[in-house]
Amino acid sequence: MQRVVVALALIPFSVLTGLALWFHGYWGILEPRFKSFGAAQVFADLVIALTMAMIWIWHDARRLGRNPWPWIAITLAFGSFGPLFYLLTRNAPKRLDPVRGSRAFQSIPAMLSARAPQAPETRTAQP
Repeated sequence: MQRVVVALALIPFSVLTGLALWFHGYWGILEPRFKSFGAAQVFADLVIALTMAMIWIWHDARRLGRNPWPWIAITLAFGSFGPLFYLLTRNAPKRLDPVRGSRAFQSIPAMLSARAPQAPETRTAQP
């Protein structure tokens, strides 16, 4: 389901980007962002959002054993295409089944007691 939603977003976005590049060029897309404070704010918002997406891609790709650099490079060069292509090609691990007692679904007290530090043994002097 997730891939369908990403593909449905990616197709019209690709068409829109292609048309913008055809009619205005790469600099023509960026130039209006520097003509007013309102446009600069929208550009800054995009930079912040894409930076957060790249941080998430970095952590998620490393956790899944993937190389994050191609997706970060695509994001830096082509904006939202990086995160969209990453989501399109991402193979998420299977969710754990709560009925079978996986660690992810243990109660918080059980997890805390399993991680509680053990006090070091102290020896008393023998008389």
